[in-house]
Amino acid sequence: MRAIELRNIFTRLGPTFVKIGQGLSTRPDLCPAEYLEELSELQDSLPTFPDAEAFECIENELEVSLDSIYSFISASPIAAASLGQVYRAQLRSTGQFVAVKVQRPRIEESIGLDFYLIRGLGFLINKYVDIITTDVVALVDEFGRRVYQELNYVQEGQNARRFKKLYADKQDVLVPDIFWDYTSGKVLTMEWVEGVKLNEQEAIEKQGLKVLDLVNAGIQCSLRQLLEYGYFHADPHPGNLLATPEGKLAFLDFGMMSETPEEARFAIIGHVVHMVNRDYEAMARDYYALDFLSPDVDVSPIVPALRDFFDDALNSTVSELNFKTLVDGLGAVLYQYPFNVPAYYALILRSLTVLEGLALYADPNFKVLAASYPYFAKRLLTDPNPYLRDALIELLFKDGRFRWNRLENLLVQGRQDRDFSAKDALQPVLKLLLGPNGEELRGLVIKESIRVTEAIIVGTTIDTYNSLPELLKGILFAGNPTGPLVLNDSERENMLELRDQVFRIWGLLRTSNNFDPTILQPILQVLQEPEARNLGGRVVGGVTQRIAARLLQQVLRAPPSVPSTTS
Repeated sequence: MRAIELRNIFTRLGPTFVKIGQGLSTRPDLCPAEYLEELSELQDSLPTFPDAEAFECIENELEVSLDSIYSFISASPIAAASLGQVYRAQLRSTGQFVAVKVQRPRIEESIGLDFYLIRGLGFLINKYVDIITTDVVALVDEFGRRVYQELNYVQEGQNARRFKKLYADKQDVLVPDIFWDYTSGKVLTMEWVEGVKLNEQEAIEKQGLKVLDLVNAGIQCSLRQLLEYGYFHADPHPGNLLATPEGKLAFLDFGMMSETPEEARFAIIGHVVHMVNRDYEAMARDYYALDFLSPDVDVSPIVPALRDFFDDALNSTVSELNFKTLVDGLGAVLYQYPFNVPAYYALILRSLTVLEGLALYADPNFKVLAASYPYFAKRLLTDPNPYLRDALIELLFKDGRFRWNRLENLLVQGRQDRDFSAKDALQPVLKLLLGPNGEELRGLVIKESIRVTEAIIVGTTIDTYNSLPELLKGILFAGNPTGPLVLNDSERENMLELRDQVFRIWGLLRTSNNFDPTILQPILQVLQEPEARNLGGRVVGGVTQRIAARLLQQVLRAPPSVPSTTS
């Protein structure tokens, strides 16, 4: 009952408070389930304004009569949002069906007064409420700026065009076209999209589609938005996401968009790497790049709080974590310290929380982090950005040893991303390895190359030895159970496991999409460079020394004792 009352209060107070209610409807960390359900009705089930006013607005804005534009327009709106309402129409010139969004009358004055009053309240909170460390006035200003951007429908059309250019190349994403001849500051005409809202699971399944497939497409598209181009849809509530009959995910309503700063994009990916590695000191330093903390804040007191939370949360693997659990727990850590969460980051959390929430309706065990892993793996393996190159090295090397299991896992995950390319995964690493600043890495690689080459040679020798008849083994190797080389059981198992793991990794690369042996041609060219030849010589020298030492051990070892016989 109180949830219904709150929804009615927001509705009665007008567009600004409807926007606030919409924001709360996507925050399960702030509102109980009953409130989320009621407030979600604010997405597109709002009171309408008179149709006559809407039609008059269209004619005034486009400066032509309704009959000259449309051969048909619905008598009443098919949806009403906070800032406008939408009609279905058919263009007289082309016969195409379109969605016509018309802005509510006198809305600018109403919103201006609301924000003036809310901003005044923000000054009082900043001055007298000590438990709130965030600058409330700055948040109100940011929110107000975005709402006023939504009032300019020409800007929204340009947002849609930019979004389509960046993301509509994906086969499972649809972005409607804008009809510029019929668009103005208060009227927006876009292509009509047939579809079902993403939270209507039963209707989606009747079309033979799966909600989880659509949500996963949304997550992959959102990750590209947030971390690749940095331009993202900041309002992905169920009313703005449709499942089309063809199985595509359609994005609608491009009024609220945001951008992730370039430095923050790489810092977010690095933050995930540091979380996987449980490197809490590096995690704390990431907050500078993410613009959570000013450079003069000491992060050392934050490290124990991060350790306490993540050591408990990461009892399972990161991919098994629930995103909401992670956000809630991290939020509790941030609350204790002088963090200022940037607007773009709050919108990122909101976007991913909404998508996870939609997925949880269909599958209570769905994990958005697990669905995100392939994208993160692909970026780490293929992106030439220096920050991500360092993050990859940090992930793969520990205490001077290469963690082959981590590389194998990254390849297994990365291959699940449609854009993964074995060529892209090989080239940046080689350039880094053979570049002027790669001396330290080359030293590590040389040691690991010697281990791998030795493992392959020794493994092949053991396989050959095992294939020999027992009689021949006894004659050639004097009964030595390990053949021509001195190895204990642990060494033998480790070498065979390393060899098999390297072969599996090569198999993953070789069977990747679009793999072609010619992709190795640039690598061969790189290997002709003087630095690469020197590197190869050092590896061969190291392997030769180790194999020679093992053979010498075999030659010098004491012969097996022959048991005496008694008559």
